[in-house]
Order: sequence, then C-alpha cells, then structure tokens
Amino acid sequence: MGHNPISRARLTIWVAPAVLLLLLAGVGAVKSNAMHHARPADADIETSVPGLRPATADAGKEEAASQIPGPSAVRLPAHSMALVIGNGRYSDRGASPWHPVEDARAMADELRGRGFDVTFKENLSKQGMRDGFSSFAAKVDPGATALIFFSGYGIQSARRTYLIPVNSEIWSEEDVQRDGLPLDPVLIDLDARGVTTKLVVIDASRRNPFERRFRGGSIGLAPISTPKGTLAIYSATPNQVAPDSDTGMFVGELIAQMRRDGASLEDAFNRTRTMVARASHNEQVPGVFSSLTEDLPPPPAPGTPAR
Repeated sequence: MGHNPISRARLTIWVAPAVLLLLLAGVGAVKSNAMHHARPADADIETSVPGLRPATADAGKEEAASQIPGPSAVRLPAHSMALVIGNGRYSDRGASPWHPVEDARAMADELRGRGFDVTFKENLSKQGMRDGFSSFAAKVDPGATALIFFSGYGIQSARRTYLIPVNSEIWSEEDVQRDGLPLDPVLIDLDARGVTTKLVVIDASRRNPFERRFRGGSIGLAPISTPKGTLAIYSATPNQVAPDSDTGMFVGELIAQMRRDGASLEDAFNRTRTMVARASHNEQVPGVFSSLTEDLPPPPAPGTPAR
C-alpha cells in the first residue's frame, strides 16, 4: 500500500513544533538548575566558621567581618592601630636591668601579625615621645581601636603616672613632671578623637631608678584614669613594683594569653595577672583596669592582614 504525500506533510507539520517545544523545555530546565546552584560573584558567602557574620552591602556602615581560626569567630574593629614604645637606653642610668626594647619589639611583632597597624619606636627622648603620641593620635580614625604599649621606666607623682624618656634628668619630683609624659592625657586625647576602644599595656612598674635622689615619692605607678571604653594592664598593681627578676615574664605571658583560642582581650589581661602572680609567688601581681561597656572579641588570629 503506497504512502499519501499529503498525510506525510501534515504529520511533519504537527511533529516538528512538538519536538522544538521539548528541546526548548529541556534547555530551560538545565539553565534554571544551573542558576539555582550558581551564586553571583558579589553575593554574601556563608562561612563554615560558626558565629561569623558575612559582610553585607552596608559594610561601610558596619564593622567588617573577618574569618578567624579557632572555636569561635568574631567581628573585628574596622581599624586597629598600635603605638609601641620601648625605652631602655637611659642616659642617666645606663642599660636597664631588663630588656624593654626587646619586649616592645616582641609585642609589636605579635600585634602586627594580628592585623594591627603598628608604629614601633625605641629609646625616645621627651620630644620624640611627644611627637610619637601626637602623630599617632592624629592618624587614628574615629571608631577605631587604639593600643598603647610602653616598656621602660615610669614614675608616680601627684597621683599621676609619668612615662620617662631616655634623656630625662631627674633630681626631684618637680623634674618628674617637667621631663616625664603623663599617661592620662594621652587616653583623654584618644577618647576626644572618637576612638571607641582604648587598650593600654604599661610595663613600667619598676623600682624608681631615681629614688635615691629625692624622698617622699610613691613607689610604683598611680591608678590609671580610664575613659569609657578603656582596658589597661600594668606589669604590677599600683603602688607596687615588679621584682628585678622579671626580665620579660610579664610581656611573654601576655603574648601567650593573647594566643589562646577563643579568649577575649579582657580574659587575656586577667589571665596574665593570674599567671604572673602564680609564677612569682605573688611577688608581682599585674594590675588590670577596665571601663568597658561591651565585651571585647578575641584578638585576631596570627596572619590576619592589617586593616
């Protein structure tokens, strides 16, 4: 029996659109599936670290998130800066019995590795210290975290702590106020510039190297006046001094505690006090001061890029 050409043409007319529709449907399904699994390049990407908030389109208005190895992750300040000073070569005293410059350098390296923008200075004169504090305060952004570290001699006078430059010539208590730099105004200046969190580490609770020249001065450092948002630690409690045997124990312990996973900075300061007191059989008990109104996150992990 022969084939009808007209029937074959009608069959082709009906089948061809159906096949075309099926092909288009298949392509659409593949494309839809690919779009479902693909993410735009600028989409928020979830992290496998628990507790880490992804950055959003409003990242300029909020603190940025950063991935931190450890049991928990936290948001970091938008900008963390540190001024680290080690004074050891005192013209009026010769070499220090401990190693303030080496300790300061070790702390600078630790902070730099944790994302702080670090300015390191050593063996500064009075003018050098003034310039250092002024330039540091001038470049700190409002809302930032600022850390001050000083290792060297400090003297208490009129209930204030004075950090001593290397070129000081101190024969009386009046000379302390003339040649030394008071600590409290430095923090007040940072606070006035809108610095949110002020961290202070002072390794200067040493026996007054000039005490034989005048009497009546208090030993150790004075209690620190902490503006809101300040966390500070002295190498010894106010009005006390660290023993000469502390040749880096305080700074070394503080660095070790900062490296503990999940420990906040306040935890690190408090544990440093506990561990130093225990190691020295309570001959040296660091002093911790806080006017924080919020918990601080753990320090950034080593290798965190500077902001």
